Amino acid sequence: MPFNSLAPISRRALPGAAACLVALATLLHAQPQHDRAYWQAIKKNKYAVPANESADSLTHELSALLASPDPELRDDLAYSILTSWIYRRSLLSTPTLLSLTDEWRANLKSGLGESGTNSVLKRSFSALMLSSMARREARLPFMGAERYHALVGESIAYLQDERDLRGYDATLHWIHATAHTADLLGALADSSLLRADEGAAMLAAIASQLNSTSGVYTQGEQDRLAAAVVSVVRRDDFKADALAPWLAKIEDADSSVWTDTTMQALTRYQNHNYMLQALVVRLSLEPESQKVAGFRQQVLEVLKKRSD
Repeated sequence: MPFNSLAPISRRALPGAAACLVALATLLHAQPQHDRAYWQAIKKNKYAVPANESADSLTHELSALLASPDPELRDDLAYSILTSWIYRRSLLSTPTLLSLTDEWRANLKSGLGESGTNSVLKRSFSALMLSSMARREARLPFMGAERYHALVGESIAYLQDERDLRGYDATLHWIHATAHTADLLGALADSSLLRADEGAAMLAAIASQLNSTSGVYTQGEQDRLAAAVVSVVRRDDFKADALAPWLAKIEDADSSVWTDTTMQALTRYQNHNYMLQALVVRLSLEPESQKVAGFRQQVLEVLKKRSD
């Protein structure tokens, strides 16, 4: 049927036809329409939206740049502009916030399982953008409980399933999937919607990730994971005696490092050490309370035992 045909469309065909039109509109909207200089000018102008444009109308085009191998387009421009509009200046409408959230949730699975390819950029920077969404959610809720809880589960799964753990690359610059996902978990933990079982699942996923990674992180990932741990344990619903079992499991995982020494065991031990050291510092930066002081002392005791 010609596109301009006036032939009637059956009622049954309408939902499918409407879905196709929406998908086509979204695809066309996301195609590059503006050059590098356009986005550079926005950043230079303190992220002000250009005249005769709206932040909503530009976001999906920016979102497409998150997968770019060009670090300026991906990180310096797309990430920084979107974060300003989503969180710092709150310029986006609720429909746009929801559309972007769902787009980036889907991106977490795009090429998942690959390692050493550029597909990680879309996943990693979608996780980073979702952390901005989660911070916005904690301050000005818009997701709704169902979408929020789904995102918690998807973020935990992504931390465990991502296989490309590169930090900084000489050509691509920051990749940093582990750090970006840690930021996402930490931001999600700041929401009043988080359930106690979800907080426990976050901690378990962080421990599992440190247990299984194939190399010692060298780009600050342990610190970002420690920050996510603090976001969970400082919550009012996190019990004072709940951190000790988690620390004990870390100790159990390293119990044979000096008697059954392997590269994997040493890698796990070092990643745990660096995370625990960062955790002490992060807890020291929190407002002082009996609960926080107790957590800090527990971690210090574990570190002391490991140094004996």
